Formats: sequence, structure tokens, C-alpha cells
Amino acid sequence: MPKTVQVNIRIEPQVKKAAEAVFRKLGLTPSQAVKMFYRQAVLQQGLPFSVNIPNRETLEAMRELEEGEDTRRFDRFEDYMDELGL
Repeated sequence: MPKTVQVNIRIEPQVKKAAEAVFRKLGLTPSQAVKMFYRQAVLQQGLPFSVNIPNRETLEAMRELEEGEDTRRFDRFEDYMDELGL
């Protein structure tokens, strides 16, 4: 049995380019990144990240954020906690 096998995938060129830029920043080759993904899938016994369909409340919050509604900024974490009443 060979020590390794070849995996071929098809992906949009712009996604490949953007992902490889991220990999470079992390000091990884595309091959190393894919190997990490596979190993994590084995360890997790599933995808190594959460895959969910957002509920209505989450979708509404995402829309509000994208449209700049009700966004507040805080200079200090303590100010944010005060706003939450904590």
C-alpha cells in the first residue's frame, strides 16, 4: 500500500487564491492545510467546524449588522459590560 495517495478537487480560482493567501500567512502549504483538515475530520468524526443553518433571529441580527442598524462601539470592555448590565 502506498504511503500517500493523491486527492484532486475542483474549486473556483478566486477561492483557491484567497485560501492560499491565508495558508501562506499561517506558514502552511495548501497540501499541509488539506492534511490538517482531513486529520481534524477524523479526530472530530465530522467536519472540524460547525455547519448550521441560521435561525430567523440570527438571520435578522446578521441583516441588521450588515445594514449598520443598532451598532454601537465601545472604547473599553468595561463600558460594553455596563451596557449589558453586567
